[in-house]
Amino acid sequence: MLYTTLGTTDIKVSKICLGTMTWGQQNTMEEAHGQLDYALDAGINFIDTAEMYPVPARPGTSGSTETYIGHWIAAHKNRDRFFLASKAAGPGPKHIRQGPKFNREHLTQALENSLKRLQTDYIDLYQLHWPERKTNYFGRLGYVHREDDPWQDNL
Repeated sequence: MLYTTLGTTDIKVSKICLGTMTWGQQNTMEEAHGQLDYALDAGINFIDTAEMYPVPARPGTSGSTETYIGHWIAAHKNRDRFFLASKAAGPGPKHIRQGPKFNREHLTQALENSLKRLQTDYIDLYQLHWPERKTNYFGRLGYVHREDDPWQDNL
């Protein structure tokens, strides 16, 4: 396995990151655990997830991917063997935090919920999944900037 340094840190992560966005929709918990075992055995030490996974985001499944990973972490007691990244959902899916926002209340709730589902007390890299402003994301094309867009830098 090839490794790289994460940004300007001294943290070494595998160049291959295990994406998990289908677990709970297209993959069972057993399959997810098998993929996690296989990845770690192959030297992959970088796992990526998000509060809204699996995709497509649905009220009955959002958070399932983190739950699957959490069950695996609890069973293996190996949290120190990998680098875990997760993400807070931005505006859009109303079933996540009643319409997610990037403010202190929402981000605190998102992080606490993720930690609970993941059954861990830390996430190595916590990210904003997409911006809280009008832009192209999730395959949208044709973005045109509007000067009257009410978005304000709120971070």
